[in-house]
Amino acid sequence: MPNLTIFIQADEMPPEANLAELTERCTRLCTDVLQAALDNVHVIYVAARQGRGHPAYAEIKYRLEPFRTPSVMDDFMARLDEAIKRHVGLTARIRCFGYPADTIYARN
Repeated sequence: MPNLTIFIQADEMPPEANLAELTERCTRLCTDVLQAALDNVHVIYVAARQGRGHPAYAEIKYRLEPFRTPSVMDDFMARLDEAIKRHVGLTARIRCFGYPADTIYARN
């Protein structure tokens, strides 16, 4: 963890080069801002059929830590918003979901 999933309207999906650049930026945000270990960062893109809402939606699931304060998360979201606009050209709805460590069960 953190797991960052970005849903992009299928007909708005950018070229692979843009996604590769966005992946690098998202990884740095997770390691630098959220202080996550590199091996724990996952970035996933899902081509979506949009029913309603923004043409992109970003959802991050992360482990709650004392240093991941509301201001840190606000900074993370602002930087993620800028990265998505820069590399995808879309404004995404962004949602963050923090989980206490003792409620996370994981494998691999």
